[in-house]
Amino acid sequence: MSKKIIIIEDDADILDIMTYILSEEGYDVLAAKDSKPLGDVHLHQPGLIILDNRLTNSFGRDFCWQFKNDPATRHFPIVLVSASPRLEEMALENHADGWLQKPFDIADLVELVKKFA
Repeated sequence: MSKKIIIIEDDADILDIMTYILSEEGYDVLAAKDSKPLGDVHLHQPGLIILDNRLTNSFGRDFCWQFKNDPATRHFPIVLVSASPRLEEMALENHADGWLQKPFDIADLVELVKKFA
């Protein structure tokens, strides 16, 4: 049985690449350009949430902080993705389980996902 991964990424090209690669790796991927799937996270029960920091109308780090400070959602692993030079610091401050610096190598994405999902 494949593990479900939610990817929230507002760049359509990056979202498509991540979805394709992880689907080919056998994961059940729910991909979105906005945070809507996070509202139904209990229905999806993802093994991992990959969350871009810069979204169209919000920041992934804020969702991460909210999830990690709520006993009902803190168990969902979250990986923050960003081109920010402060990504590691931002991930640690918001209790993310991991981070992936853009631009990233496909092999690094797959390795990181295998670590959590």
